Amino acid sequence: MPRPQHNALAPGPPNIPPLPPNAPTTRKAPPPAQPGGPALEPRRALGSPIGRRGSGREAWLTAATGPRRAEEMASGPSAVVPEDSVRSLSPGRRGEKVSPPARGSAEPGPLKGTRSTASPVRSVMASPRPVKGKAGREAARRRLQLPPASEAEGPGEGAGEEEEEPLLSVPEEEEEAQPLPPLSVSPMRGMWRGEKVALYCDEVLQGCKAEDADEAMSKYLSEKLKLKDKWLGVWKTNPELFFVKYEEASIPFVGILVEVTCKPRQSVSSCFKVTVSVAEPFSCNIANIPRDLVDEILEELEHSVPLLEVYPVEGQDSDIHDIALALEVVRFFYDFLWRDWDDEESCENYTALIEERINLWCDIQDGTIPGPIAQRFKKTLEKYKNKRVELIEYQSNIKEDPSAAEAVECWKKYYEIVMLCGLLKMWEDLRLRVHGPFFPRILRRRKGRRDFGKTITHIVAKVMTTDMVKDLSSDTLLQQHDDLDLALDSCYSGDTVVIFPGEYQAINLALLTDDIIIKGVGKREEIMITSEPSHDSFVVSKADNVKLMHLSLIQQGTVDGIVVVESGHLTIENCILKCEGTGVCVLTGAALTITDSEITGAQGAGVELYPGSIAILERNEIHHCNNLRTSDSSKSTLGGVNMKVLPAPKLKMTNNHIYNNNGYGVSILQPTEQFFIVAEEALNKGAASGDKKDDNMLSKVIQNLNLEMNNNKIEANLKGDIRIVTS
Repeated sequence: MPRPQHNALAPGPPNIPPLPPNAPTTRKAPPPAQPGGPALEPRRALGSPIGRRGSGREAWLTAATGPRRAEEMASGPSAVVPEDSVRSLSPGRRGEKVSPPARGSAEPGPLKGTRSTASPVRSVMASPRPVKGKAGREAARRRLQLPPASEAEGPGEGAGEEEEEPLLSVPEEEEEAQPLPPLSVSPMRGMWRGEKVALYCDEVLQGCKAEDADEAMSKYLSEKLKLKDKWLGVWKTNPELFFVKYEEASIPFVGILVEVTCKPRQSVSSCFKVTVSVAEPFSCNIANIPRDLVDEILEELEHSVPLLEVYPVEGQDSDIHDIALALEVVRFFYDFLWRDWDDEESCENYTALIEERINLWCDIQDGTIPGPIAQRFKKTLEKYKNKRVELIEYQSNIKEDPSAAEAVECWKKYYEIVMLCGLLKMWEDLRLRVHGPFFPRILRRRKGRRDFGKTITHIVAKVMTTDMVKDLSSDTLLQQHDDLDLALDSCYSGDTVVIFPGEYQAINLALLTDDIIIKGVGKREEIMITSEPSHDSFVVSKADNVKLMHLSLIQQGTVDGIVVVESGHLTIENCILKCEGTGVCVLTGAALTITDSEITGAQGAGVELYPGSIAILERNEIHHCNNLRTSDSSKSTLGGVNMKVLPAPKLKMTNNHIYNNNGYGVSILQPTEQFFIVAEEALNKGAASGDKKDDNMLSKVIQNLNLEMNNNKIEANLKGDIRIVTS
């Protein structure tokens, strides 16, 4: 879908100049590009054409929201800047609130169906754009309560006889602007994660490629605009359109109530603009803005403004409500879901990439990603956009024959952008987000054994009876807790935690550093331990030897794997693991044993082995894993068990049932097609067909991986049973 140009930066930045002889030349200079996000530019000219293919990817978003979008993009489609955020100023004392006008101007009645509350109107100090003629300039200056022209305009154009004129009061016959009516509330705010995914991936984009995303958004919005050709809305635009001097804190935007007329576009590449006229009564978020100034600006724009700068107001029919939703859908897409590099790189499944970004946004919004970590992402995104603006501005100032210093500086800025782009891509990958540089691991010192050398059995139950401990030896030291967290916090190496039926939560499960046994008594389905959604991790083991027995682990909201073995050895016996994250992850150098257990619902593989890890799986059921759409073909193959082979992990599988997974039953992930552990010549030798070659290769790889598989039942997996996958 074409996006509006942001011409205030440059008419068309040149290519990065060639490097001097001693500069690195391994990276190709990027093509000329315009910024692709709404918060990318500090300013943009209104009325400029929608971005054309080949002239750079442009954002739809408007100047009204542009100056403040950098912070809001990471936190989602913040609807509109609330009118009460406008800081009121008076000519006498800056920062003080202006009292309501004393004269009784009639308040506009609320539109049918709207709330009675209206957006407050503030008076501000600013230097307006000159209205035609001296009388017009002075009228504007009086309305905005400005000092004389010498102070407002400086020793330039405004000097002369005008600088002697005193500040005049507002004429009684001129009415101040009325408050703006409330805007239509977008239902996107209340949408669940799955609803957003269905809306964008299934209804709007419909499986299209990145280069076709513009057209898909255009088609979606065009269909909605056919519902109604005239409606009321608030035109929100950049204050720079009206004022040459103003304080950003006092005027974040200029909002004017307008009547909108939608006309069919002549072609897909034409601008998405609407015709507007000032609605009566004259309403604005700035009480003392001159009506003449607004009329003149609209005349200069030929009463045509970008569609996304207009926000429908409440109190209109359901068709307008649908139009408001469509506008918010498009704004959010170019605010948060679109990236400048999307149509420059090949992506097999673009809608899956959009789903990953929606999940990232939802994780930030609901606190799944902790605030400090989310703030780090926001700063990275903002820094990326600012660096891109710097590069474009720098390019636009380079003359036809750039110097060597200019070329080097251009490449320096380019590589900074490439680095930040890589960090943002890591955020979009669930597994990299969890185990990458964004989530520093929690460090906790081991307690070791108690000084007196004894071990304690911790009973977790609301009430303890003698029948509960009848099977324990008479010399067992007991300690009763009604809270699992307290029991874990009291443990030393060698202790045992016995849990009776009930539902529990324990953040200390993410801090297992001592060798303990945690086991349930009774049916494993009745001993439910759920994760705390506000925390990063569920079960994280760093101890030499930890055992989990006869439990049900139910993951809710945490982004980390349901169980992560960072170091040491973890044993899971007769447990149910209901995942929402990335399954069981065994990191480099760690070991895992799972027996008689069930793993289901993981967004990636049910069990994921990092390079150099060890795992033994016996008599387990692993099913319905890899439930997350992904744009990476290698990740879409993940299913039951995934192995990364450099360096080779060790895996022993016996009597497991791996079924109904969206990828392969077992996938072996290698870095490149050339790395097969066994020389390719040996694999080709004696191969009569491609199938035979693949079978031989798989057999050789399994042998060289120290992968032992006996009596496993692998069936009904979407992609197949077992496969070597190249990254």
